[in-house]
Amino acid sequence: MSPSTSLLLLLLLGLSQALPLQEEGDNEEKDPDTIDMTTRILTANNGSNEILLEGDLLAPRTRNAIKCYTQNCFWKKNSSGKVMVPYVVSSEYTSSEKQLISNALEGFHGKTCIRFVPRTNEYDYITVQNQGGCFSSLGRVGGVQVLSLSRPGCLYYGIVQHEFSHALGFQHEQCRSDRDSYIRIVWENINPSQAYNFNKQDTNNLNTPYDYGSIMHYDKTAFSINGRATMVPVPNANVQIGQRQGLSSWDITRINKLYGC
Repeated sequence: MSPSTSLLLLLLLGLSQALPLQEEGDNEEKDPDTIDMTTRILTANNGSNEILLEGDLLAPRTRNAIKCYTQNCFWKKNSSGKVMVPYVVSSEYTSSEKQLISNALEGFHGKTCIRFVPRTNEYDYITVQNQGGCFSSLGRVGGVQVLSLSRPGCLYYGIVQHEFSHALGFQHEQCRSDRDSYIRIVWENINPSQAYNFNKQDTNNLNTPYDYGSIMHYDKTAFSINGRATMVPVPNANVQIGQRQGLSSWDITRINKLYGC
């Protein structure tokens, strides 16, 4: 084989190996895993007119945001032991977008006593709206409460479950009361104006361990001012934190504990 022929074969081989990588990287929408859930939520909420705590929690107007001292903050259980959470979805969403929301909510049904059901005439219910970002109230607030899933930025299975978990009463994992034993907050990498998002809360941890893989845990670089980590797991800094696939096993356990499933 001549040197020129060998060179040509090497070039062709290199091209065939490079093309799939180029094709995959050029179209992010074909690979939603390339952007983490935290980045999607915070990007979608950038410039929101709402007062948001921890990035995607609506600031409560009528009660304490840290802890619910009565059962009024939780959705009611019926005589059959199911917790019925009525909801409506805005007509702004397409049929496929509505199906995605429905699929994410059905992910709660098989392993918990929570049932998200279309509203008929219930007084307390969630209305899913295409507003400026991904956000929810914490728990049941009484009457109609908005849960925003802007299109297209927030319409992902994991984000839907994240926001509806807020509506059930769950806060972010990295803000739970014992978080300092499991993560180190790197304050110098956080925009000072956003530091309040890392305030610890007086949470009910339901006698469950800290869960790095919770759907309620933000990514390592959340609210970073320089692209570097704002949260580092301890003692093993290499532990993966945050995910967007769906409820973790501990998320499911906590729902069942909180609502007595």
